Amino acid sequence: MSDDNHTLPYPDAAAEHPTLVIPGSSAAGEQPTRRRRRRWPWVVLIVVVVLALLVVAAELVARAVLPGVVRSVVIEKLDLPADQQLDVETEGILLPQLLSGTLDTLHLSTDSVTLEGITGAADVTATSVPLRGGDLGGASGTVTVDQTQFTSLLAGSDLPVETVEFAAPNATVGGSISLLGAAVPLSLTVTPSAVDGDIELTPVSASIGGLDIDLDQLGSNLGSLGEGLTQPQRVCIADRLPAGLTLSGLEIVDDTAVIDLDVDGAIVSDESLQAKGVCPN
Repeated sequence: MSDDNHTLPYPDAAAEHPTLVIPGSSAAGEQPTRRRRRRWPWVVLIVVVVLALLVVAAELVARAVLPGVVRSVVIEKLDLPADQQLDVETEGILLPQLLSGTLDTLHLSTDSVTLEGITGAADVTATSVPLRGGDLGGASGTVTVDQTQFTSLLAGSDLPVETVEFAAPNATVGGSISLLGAAVPLSLTVTPSAVDGDIELTPVSASIGGLDIDLDQLGSNLGSLGEGLTQPQRVCIADRLPAGLTLSGLEIVDDTAVIDLDVDGAIVSDESLQAKGVCPN
């Protein structure tokens, strides 16, 4: 044979040859295991959201129910008409207050209410209101009355009061006095205020029979009667209020008398404070 055609040697079996790896085949080796996503943060978030929604719903229910309950109690205690208009408001988040058994603030208001024969608008604010019995932390209120109702309040005055006209900050009381057996019209302008729980009327000017007269002349010309008319007059209204209420302020504003009242916090539990007060003889 000719040596021109050389025969290639067989590959050496001991030699290393690279293996072709087909993508996706099992020969590619094991794939790295994927980490499982942690789901617990999402679960916690969902629970928190649900709880928040429940709290909001409970707060809304409390705000819807509580005013009606308070209104019913007030109407019953004060023996007011069933259809009495009464607005009830609270402050802050209610749920913690309900759980603690004490309301931080309770605000009651009405445009018109009649108590002890006097009709006016009332606005009362109480603090630290116990829901399970006990005394109030404190309370105060304002009653606004017109000229007619204010005239009724002055019924106990030594002044001849038949009519009252407001001219802020004063009020003019009109009536008549007896001179030489005849009734003479008297008009006295006074500045109302509150002193030691009483209404005090301080004379400013006067007129008799339609003629203006100096207060000093009124005192000298009418003797003891005139002197009494020129002195500040006290009107006690304690016998027309519960003993737990005290007149603390009085001011004529526009065409109304604004009366401030302090409330003893024990009035809700002490029957003696719920009873009428007493005026000194």
